[in-house]
Amino acid sequence: MEKNPLENIIRDGGYTAIFRTLGVIGDSLASGEHEGFDGEKPSYNDYYEYSWGQFIARKCGMHVQNISVGGITAKEMEYYAGYMQCFTPERMCQGYVIALGRNDINHWHEYENGFGSMQDIDWEDRTKNKDSFVGHYVKIIQRIRQCQPKARIFVMTMPDSESDSSQIKEKCDMHAEFIRSLPNYFEFLYVIDLRKYSPVHDKEFVETYYCGGHLNAMGYLYLADQISTYIDFIIRNNPKDFTQVAFIGKKVYNINEKW
Repeated sequence: MEKNPLENIIRDGGYTAIFRTLGVIGDSLASGEHEGFDGEKPSYNDYYEYSWGQFIARKCGMHVQNISVGGITAKEMEYYAGYMQCFTPERMCQGYVIALGRNDINHWHEYENGFGSMQDIDWEDRTKNKDSFVGHYVKIIQRIRQCQPKARIFVMTMPDSESDSSQIKEKCDMHAEFIRSLPNYFEFLYVIDLRKYSPVHDKEFVETYYCGGHLNAMGYLYLADQISTYIDFIIRNNPKDFTQVAFIGKKVYNINEKW
């Protein structure tokens, strides 16, 4: 019987704490966005201190860099990360979590190749990837690999939501299948499969953990526990992949194993 990585949620981050630096690449849900009302109109606020990445940082005593902003797509991330100088040598991280795709769902029809496929990837020059969701998403991974070749990368699927239309559910399933395929193309890349293992966001879940269409403070803390529990599970089940985490980004390696 297949084990559910989220069967037993841990609260202290577990082995996630072996990373001292972690980059979170994502949209509003990676930015701790809270929906409010300023007296005249709805307001959307990226409260990074409430993001699941910063909850993980406080749990694990690590530094987490938010490479995220509300509303961003995978296509826009290349420009945003460059503008914010997120991939300069001094800001590179040992690990990255990529949580992108929800906003792109509304833009697939605008991309030249739509959702796309791995055929859209130029493995020699990421800037030549075709204009598709897949092309832009993989470009992010290629950028990390170019700057920090041994970084451990965790890619996330989107949890199932009871309120999603059948069309949105179908698109989220396509996104999940693509995400699950990525370990076939990249070493040291792992899937955090919330679509498969996370509880469905049903009426009760929304009433407890949501603030409008986004999460509330409790929701972001709960998501932090899920993600760090999942990373802990991955590390415990693939220990040989993580024995040299301390050397990532450094010019030394394990004396008993070629780096």
